[in-house]
Amino acid sequence: MKTVILFVFFNCFFSTVAFSEASLEKPIKIAMAGLSHGHSGWIFQNHFQGDFNLVGVFETDTALINEFIDRYKLQKDLFYTDLTKMLDDQKPDGLLAFGPISEHLSVVQAAAPRGIHVMVEKPLAINMEQAQEMKKLAEENKIQLLTNFETSWYPSTMKSIQIGRQGNENFGQLRKAVFHHGHKGPKEIGVGAEFLSWLTDPEQNGGGALVDFGCYGANIMTTLTHGVEPISVTAVTQTHKPEIYPLVEDEATIIVTYPNAQAIIQGSWNWPFDRKDMEIYGERGYVIAADKNTMKFRYADSGKEETVLVSQEETGVYVNPFAYFVEVISGKIQPEPFGLYSLENNMMVVKILDAAKKSAATGKTVYFE
Repeated sequence: MKTVILFVFFNCFFSTVAFSEASLEKPIKIAMAGLSHGHSGWIFQNHFQGDFNLVGVFETDTALINEFIDRYKLQKDLFYTDLTKMLDDQKPDGLLAFGPISEHLSVVQAAAPRGIHVMVEKPLAINMEQAQEMKKLAEENKIQLLTNFETSWYPSTMKSIQIGRQGNENFGQLRKAVFHHGHKGPKEIGVGAEFLSWLTDPEQNGGGALVDFGCYGANIMTTLTHGVEPISVTAVTQTHKPEIYPLVEDEATIIVTYPNAQAIIQGSWNWPFDRKDMEIYGERGYVIAADKNTMKFRYADSGKEETVLVSQEETGVYVNPFAYFVEVISGKIQPEPFGLYSLENNMMVVKILDAAKKSAATGKTVYFE
């Protein structure tokens, strides 16, 4: 009998428990809405499998459907070109959104009244107006509405949060965080044409690098601060490559001020290489997450920087977003308030991004009420 290791929230930490597959009453049924996002192929890859059945995929682009069928050796009857028909035919427990950010609302509008839980790719919504409508639908229909960030699965992210939120006598009170997220640019790294077309369209993505990579720092900082609302947001954006990105910014710096801390969020399509790293500073020390496993610590008592590798087992982080979603649907875990995936957190993320876009457009700091 196969044993599966799962992780259960305990405050902001995780603890591990084991259970037998035989204890599951029935497999959770998962469906997908959209294939155009560059992350949509993850669920077909072996290391993202889990205790769920993929029962349907909605997509209107038949050429894209055929591409996925060929690439992953899938059955044609898995695919639908009508979202409501797929939901009514298959009656999934959960729905994953892998289309333009502007379509997240319509996905929730279709799923929520049917009692289907939803996980969208980051960010939650294109603006606060749509985020508020999605939140209302989720609460009225008692569904979970989660947002998936790649950095949510990093052991270094979880370790940084555990230190930054709880602190210790060496680290002290959180004072500043600096986030570096991005890459050379979506076209430069070769994303698919179906992804590039909406990722660089402000009507479908809400912006460029500010939205695409500014959301990571806002997400992590919201967890670090236990959901404290910022005092203000100041943002500067630029477009260094207008011949490639004529409609959106490719460079963004966002400064978010809090009552007792500050965040500097740098989202860019101009880094010379891929980056997802961050620095967390306390009163007496710092923690640097150089990549998903490598961390550097320096505390005032020793004055020396130490480099360590952190693991999934040590931190209890989920490294598979679909397994996390399944555990939430099955009731085995409850998203922590203002945790990385949670609705509360990601409403704040959209609020910060909206303020950043307004600040960049007006050249003024935006103050929260």
